[in-house]
Amino acid sequence: MSKLDVAVGYAAPRKGVPASASFRRWIEAALKGARRRKASEVSIRIVDIEEGQALNLQYRGRDYATNVLSFPVELPPGVDLPLIGDLVICAPVVAREAAEQGKKPADHWAHLTIHGTLHLLGYDHIDEAEAEAMEALETRILAGLGIADPYIEASPAPSPAR
Repeated sequence: MSKLDVAVGYAAPRKGVPASASFRRWIEAALKGARRRKASEVSIRIVDIEEGQALNLQYRGRDYATNVLSFPVELPPGVDLPLIGDLVICAPVVAREAAEQGKKPADHWAHLTIHGTLHLLGYDHIDEAEAEAMEALETRILAGLGIADPYIEASPAPSPAR
């Protein structure tokens, strides 16, 4: 694998957020799975609900916080930098989804980081064929990390007895 730089910034509490080394490992796996061999640089910003909602509204016209937003870099012609883009991950949404879907939080973080990285590389899921190809690639990458297929429904965690 060529050189990879990952910068993680925190605009939300770090409790429950994986270490920078985990993000790096997941991005490295995504790049390898997508067969990208060039030097790469990714910036990740961990945000709260308010910032996640504001960014989703501003860039996607959707007035709610989403789990991950991907901003692929758009370099002018002739500029060759390793930056592939930025990821914004909303920590409270990731935690809520993991609990609702009965997934290990770290596994869900890994999935969303890989999903976002593939978007930075041009993968999408707008039509059914693209979605199937992207999901299959994500599933293969995650399996290589020992993580179960995220598209198979897991049983939600049981509610505590009252």
